[in-house]
Formats: sequence, C-alpha cells, structure tokens
Amino acid sequence: MTELSAIDVAVKRLALALDALDAAVERRREADRGEEVLANHVQALGVDRTKLAAALDGETARARRLEATNREIAERLDTAIASIQSVLQAHE
Repeated sequence: MTELSAIDVAVKRLALALDALDAAVERRREADRGEEVLANHVQALGVDRTKLAAALDGETARARRLEATNREIAERLDTAIASIQSVLQAHE
C-alpha cells in the first residue's frame, strides 16, 4: 500500500467515524428532547392533579354541607308533621 492510499484510507475511516459521532450526537439530542417533552407532560399532569384535588375537596365539603342541610330539613319536617298530627288529634 502506498503512502497516499494509506492516507486516503485513514481519511475515509476518520470521515466515517465523524459521521458516526454526528449520528450519535443527534440521537442523544432527540433523546434529550423526548425527555424534556415527557418532563413537561409530567409537570402538566401534576398541575392537573393539584387542581382536581382542590376541586374534589371543594365538592366533598359541599356534599357535607348539603347532607347537614338535608338532615336539618328532615328534622324540621318531622317536627312540623308531629305538630300537625297533634293539632289534628286535639280537634277530633
């Protein structure tokens, strides 16, 4: 092999190695972008979860208030029914 052809072979090998390195760097960049996208999705899901938890807490409190109001109304109705029955029995 002549000196010139040995240099040509070395230059071609170097070019192939640089191409392989460029491809590896690009794959790494793509992987990093993918990780960034996933991280953004995870963050958005965390924000959504926080909002949903707050909404659930609010609705749970509202349901408890409605249950308490319902019990109070039922007691008042029972009292009113008992009063009406006693008045009716007194007039019979």
